[in-house]
Amino acid sequence: MPVTTARQKVFAQLNKLGPSSARDLARTLRMSEANVRHHLRHLASDGRVTPLPSPPRGGDQSRGRPEKVYRLSAALEGDNLAALTDALLSVEGQKSKVENLASQILNTEQFTNLPISKRLALLVEKLNAMHYQSRWEAGAEGPRMLFGRCPYAAVIGKHPELCRMDVSVLGNALGREVKQLGKIEKGMGACVFAMG
Repeated sequence: MPVTTARQKVFAQLNKLGPSSARDLARTLRMSEANVRHHLRHLASDGRVTPLPSPPRGGDQSRGRPEKVYRLSAALEGDNLAALTDALLSVEGQKSKVENLASQILNTEQFTNLPISKRLALLVEKLNAMHYQSRWEAGAEGPRMLFGRCPYAAVIGKHPELCRMDVSVLGNALGREVKQLGKIEKGMGACVFAMG
């Protein structure tokens, strides 16, 4: 029998109730508000839930901190992008198509003439805006880029060429040769890329 964690319960209840505050979830789940807020922060940092803008408050409600309301992330609601991606990438000329996608996904002109540390910082910022949950770390052989999330997870099994696209994006931005060392779906906690 699978174990259900408190975070999974918060997520499942939010899925069941729709947009809810930490107070509403805490009351329903019989947990403390602080505990629910803790789990909501983690779920938001993972991209699974999104805080909604707080409505304007008036009267007696204007005192204190506005209450945040959370909803499931739009990325989890489903779409037809897997079918579209499959159709686009299943056509002839994949290699040139992947290279073209890499150059279109990230404008690498802004990386020109920057030192490597600034290139890495700018790259992390740009990739995180595209939901990669990326970070870089120093290593004995040089810097490594890690992706905590694959924005192409829905189609990557059928289209591993998207990993080659990521390698090209990194190489173009950093002006260095990049190799992929590991993938999230292969048991690693992140996609790992080494720079030469």
